[in-house]
Amino acid sequence: MTRPVSSGPVDQNPLLAIALMSSAMLMVPVMDIIAKYLSSDLPPLEVTFGRFFFQFFICLVLAIVSGRLLRLRGRQPVINYLRGVLLAAASLCFFTAVKFMSVATAISIFFIEPMVLTVLAALILREQVGVRRIGAILVGLFGAIIILRPNLAEIGLVSLLPVATAVLFSFYLLINRLYPVIDDLLTIQFSAGLSGSLMLGAALLAGHIAGIGEIAFQMPSAGQTGLLGLIGLISFAAHGLVVAAFQRGNASLLAPLQYIEIVSATLFGYLVFSDFPDGPTWIGISLIIGSGLYIAHRERRRKGEAQPAVDDEV
Repeated sequence: MTRPVSSGPVDQNPLLAIALMSSAMLMVPVMDIIAKYLSSDLPPLEVTFGRFFFQFFICLVLAIVSGRLLRLRGRQPVINYLRGVLLAAASLCFFTAVKFMSVATAISIFFIEPMVLTVLAALILREQVGVRRIGAILVGLFGAIIILRPNLAEIGLVSLLPVATAVLFSFYLLINRLYPVIDDLLTIQFSAGLSGSLMLGAALLAGHIAGIGEIAFQMPSAGQTGLLGLIGLISFAAHGLVVAAFQRGNASLLAPLQYIEIVSATLFGYLVFSDFPDGPTWIGISLIIGSGLYIAHRERRRKGEAQPAVDDEV
């Protein structure tokens, strides 16, 4: 769940952009694997809070060291904090999901996000969506149903949490379309870390006071605290790598590389938890990837056309 939010006048370097993007997509599932591991002993709410708190802490330290502390408010504070709240809610849904299902399966379902974003853009931004993209959306959703079917039977409605993650993240991206980012990367990450920490921390405190075991704070061990800090560091670093990649290469080059995340999640999930997707799941994954790539292709063509054109053309 990492997307660029900032760009700058950096020289184009496609090979370096590919290397940066690939590195980020290899890193992100490590964060999810650690979250799944920690969730066996700590509430997912606490794990998610740790991710945002340590991201906030890292940004704060960097701002102090670089003398930029007074500039962290940014020029879009309300929008920046709203982005953080949406990211925190999406991360909570996802970290809760991976407690009960494999990371690869959860990530695969999450990748219906381009389809959800297309639908939201049509409904809210009144963007035109042609028959071909509607077909791609239906194919992708069918792939998600294939993956979801056995999980719904085994673990119930919690298997729908990656879908909720995709919806929340789509709203995050929609806000980026409505309000283009004008602040620097450190400000954006600081705002997300602060707003996410405040929201999740309040929920964690309320759960602790109410004595609700599943969301009550539990004192982590030194090792668990270190892993929570590592999650925050990976989140910070991966987001920076993605931004750097998109500064040096165009979206059409880099967008397909996001699906490396499924491959790395499968590999790490198998090595750590012996989880491996079955045949039907791979079919669903293939349908989702194919649909996402086609929607990206249509979006690229739509933006590249100087005048309106029929969306049904190949």
